[in-house]
Amino acid sequence: MVGMTSKPARRPATAPQGGASRHGDPSSRLDPEIAARLKRSPDGLLPAIAQQYDTGEVLMLGWMDDEALHRTLTTGRCTYWSRSRREYWVKGDTSGHFQWVKSVALDCDADTVLVKVDQVGAACHTGARTCFDEDVLLKDGGPAGSVTDQ
Repeated sequence: MVGMTSKPARRPATAPQGGASRHGDPSSRLDPEIAARLKRSPDGLLPAIAQQYDTGEVLMLGWMDDEALHRTLTTGRCTYWSRSRREYWVKGDTSGHFQWVKSVALDCDADTVLVKVDQVGAACHTGARTCFDEDVLLKDGGPAGSVTDQ
């Protein structure tokens, strides 16, 4: 492909391992009590929903492994695992569109993380405020662009 290099992707020592449960990984710095509760996908990841803390606006969905969650909990900045680049990324380091962490919670099944943030700038890589602005499939109880029968 044009513009692509053949350089292999960086893979940190704590990167998700296919099918491995991360809570038993001695290289993880996540609190073992938290790690033991997590229900990860087969590739060791959890979906992480970013939500604007004061308005409730859903901003984006990213992926975290134990190390990304640890970094998010301890730095005050959202850290995600990029499945395409196979590396950690801190929201805002390259774009300037920071996510300052206000709170972090697990859902009732401990298989999804909700991170309430103060979003500075666009949350979506397209430049939109959220990743959910452009392709509305259903609005106000009816299909997008349709008129409901009375």
